[in-house]
Amino acid sequence: MEVFALVDCNNFYVSCERVFKPEIRNKPALVLSNNDGCCVARSNEVKKLGIPMGAPFFKIKDLVKKHQIQVFSSNYELYADMSSRVMEVLFTFSNQIEVYSIDEAFLNLKDLEELRGGDYTGFGKKIRERVKDWVGVPVSVGIAPTKTLAKIAGELAKKNQEYGGSFSLMGISERELDLILKSFEVGDVWGIGRQYSKKLEQENILTAYDFKYANPLYIKKTLNINGLKTQNELKGVSCLPLEEVKNKKGICTSRSFGKKVTSLNSLQEAVSSFVTTASEKLRDQDSKCYEISVFIRTNFFSKQDLQYSNIASYKFLEPTSYSPDLIKASRKLLKSIYRPGYLYQKAGVYLSGIVNGDEIQESLFSLENFDFTKERKKSLMDCVDKLNKRFGNQKVTFASNNLGSKLSVKDPNSILNANK
Repeated sequence: MEVFALVDCNNFYVSCERVFKPEIRNKPALVLSNNDGCCVARSNEVKKLGIPMGAPFFKIKDLVKKHQIQVFSSNYELYADMSSRVMEVLFTFSNQIEVYSIDEAFLNLKDLEELRGGDYTGFGKKIRERVKDWVGVPVSVGIAPTKTLAKIAGELAKKNQEYGGSFSLMGISERELDLILKSFEVGDVWGIGRQYSKKLEQENILTAYDFKYANPLYIKKTLNINGLKTQNELKGVSCLPLEEVKNKKGICTSRSFGKKVTSLNSLQEAVSSFVTTASEKLRDQDSKCYEISVFIRTNFFSKQDLQYSNIASYKFLEPTSYSPDLIKASRKLLKSIYRPGYLYQKAGVYLSGIVNGDEIQESLFSLENFDFTKERKKSLMDCVDKLNKRFGNQKVTFASNNLGSKLSVKDPNSILNANK
């Protein structure tokens, strides 16, 4: 059975503003569109005042003044940067991620060793806590056997404070699920929307429960094959896998170690190997990256071990896909976050700020011409990649990987990417 988590940032634009303006965290706040014409994000306090999404600002000026609502113009550069930070944190939990929008992402949790005990709600709370601690943005987490049900679980997590921001539909009975579906209007089901809901309501299909048990032939005729997939998803049959695109905007490699690791040297060997694989994938799509992040963590489900996790990032003046540069940066990052005395279970690297190789803005302060020219770097990497494709993965690699002392792993060594 598949296990999907939907991570949704709460009131994302407002939450981003609050990260840098803590004095407004408990005050009503809203964000306006590009021309300051309409409301595009609202805090919970504003929602309680009855101000709808998309409300023209000139119509709510009196309410803004009366309730002293903090108003912000859109800052999409900030929101994009904060979104990137959130996705970096999510990659520390799972490699298999679909970045659905600027403030939402699906994670596939099926093969995670930590979830063999089945504490899905607790895992969701761990995700929520880490994103809040590392980025400052509150999120809600819904976990279910399909993406459509994960959306519903996410809505329940967001709207019901007693769930603590995390709700799971894994393992519940059919009767319990049906009771939940009866509380959701059919137009609120992901993939249906208001336009189709009007047609469905004419056939007395008013709730997600009604849609689940409607005649499949009618559903297919009215909503085509996608509607039939949505119906099966509500029945717990996964029909919508994580979406992949050709050129990704983020590349992650991570592993859960077969045995817990304590030494910095062992972690450096693993991280260097991850960078080598990630940079190969980067070059395969003829891209370069501006930023590299390294993360490490202990097993947060172990009650006997001391808990620790951290992430660090480095931005290059110019984007690169040159493995030695990326390895050098990753080792410095790892050294900055490594703490002795912990039993580390997982480590990984994440490449972001990815651009096409022919869309590079060169830096005035680049030192490329003084040591090792870009042409020579490219030729070297091309040669290494061709040899590895001909003779096998990492047949030609870097001494920092120290292949003679490979760590056994629970997860296969793989690259999984996300489109932002």
